[in-house]
Amino acid sequence: MPKVMVVEDSLYMRNHLAKFLTEHSYEVVLAENGEEAVKTYRSARPDAVLMDVAMPQMNGLAALVEIREFDQQAKVIMLTAMDGRLLASHAMQMGAKDFLMKPVSLDKLLMALQKVLK
Repeated sequence: MPKVMVVEDSLYMRNHLAKFLTEHSYEVVLAENGEEAVKTYRSARPDAVLMDVAMPQMNGLAALVEIREFDQQAKVIMLTAMDGRLLASHAMQMGAKDFLMKPVSLDKLLMALQKVLK
């Protein structure tokens, strides 16, 4: 069972994504900001990460950099509601494997996860 870390500052979205992923046979670990994501990644060693960009304490891009410094093979999919073209390009240059716009289609999310986990 693949382990996915959901990093999202919205409690509702975090729980919504966790429930959806659990129903699709993923083990889920949670983090509510970038700082917590880096710590949780190091201890839980998830197979993939779904990470919001805009979060308090440490944003998703900063957390992506720290996670990739720890594990260059990290499979991180970024999520954002902000205008995404420039941000997506920047995130991909920093090592993100995919970039999805919110509100994210759960089918697209599942396909992106399956793609990075191959």
